[in-house]
Amino acid sequence: MGFGEFLGNERIVRALQGMLRRERVPSALLFTGPRGIGKYALARMFAQAANCERLRGDFCGECSSCLRVARLANPGKLIEAGLTERGESADAAAVERTPLIIETHPDVWLIVPDPVRLRTPVARPMIRVGQLRAVQRAAYFQPQGRRRLFILDGADTMRWDDADLFLKILEEPPESSTLILLAQRPDSLQPTIRSRCLQFHFAPVPVDQIETFLKRRTDVKVAKPELVAQLSGGSPGAALSLDVAESFRFRKTVLRLLEQAVAGEKYGDIFASTTQLAKQEKESFENVVSVFYSFLADLLEVSQGPQKGFLRNPDLRREVESLGEKVNWEWVLRATRSLDTLEGRLRRNIGRQLGLDSFAASLGVR
Repeated sequence: MGFGEFLGNERIVRALQGMLRRERVPSALLFTGPRGIGKYALARMFAQAANCERLRGDFCGECSSCLRVARLANPGKLIEAGLTERGESADAAAVERTPLIIETHPDVWLIVPDPVRLRTPVARPMIRVGQLRAVQRAAYFQPQGRRRLFILDGADTMRWDDADLFLKILEEPPESSTLILLAQRPDSLQPTIRSRCLQFHFAPVPVDQIETFLKRRTDVKVAKPELVAQLSGGSPGAALSLDVAESFRFRKTVLRLLEQAVAGEKYGDIFASTTQLAKQEKESFENVVSVFYSFLADLLEVSQGPQKGFLRNPDLRREVESLGEKVNWEWVLRATRSLDTLEGRLRRNIGRQLGLDSFAASLGVR
């Protein structure tokens, strides 16, 4: 039990352990990296180690403090309980008056994007003003243990106007509290907030490590661990939750849109495909964009010659190579820039359907 169980990003783990051993923990940390890479797991481990009753610089996993913080490992039921207690008919005032705070230990809080309701959640949950104000007040309380920890999962969902509430805490940091902000990209947070955090970016875990990790897990049986490791994008969390058959179907749908655009099919057929991806798929639209990026990277690989390079979609190599014969690196570059534009517009809340239509229309071979 301890930090030794964490997979990958050993340099980050060593840095965090060094802070705890020297008792020089900063007031704010920013963990960034892809979804499922382990940001939340390491933040929770750090909270355990910061208050472990037996160890310094690590955690035993057996003392009362460790066990209470460990309940945050799977917070789904705790979030459901919080939403149920607040009531299904909560309005905007109730949401701010009764903020969603997950607390299993008096010194450790988990803040997650608030979906408002359990049965009919809002389309885009976000961290809300009431949650931020609660953290602002509680950060200055004296801890019962050694240190107060506030984990803000999805810190990039807070509105930039609301994020100003954090600046007071970050500019006048309490000595015994630490905020850990989790986000996929550093630039999704205000520069004034980023500059006041010690930043750690999580790199993808090597495929061979994820494959070994999957084979050693006794609590989860994974079919085709080698393929799952390759499809995970270096994220252990994604590997554990991946449905190979569903992933194949979904990625084939994304690839089909690229094939339609390159072949110059009728816009009516192309826009029918964009409608399915934007409105009918269970996958988040952010994941749709991520899969497009993976195929563009594969097309760049196969442009160097057949059977060369590591493909992110190895089970669709034949289809990727076939499409690669119809495009060149200049097309891949243009498509990547167009996808970058779509991703940037999504941050400004452009309509997903309209953005995807525009992206698809730009993909024709010239």
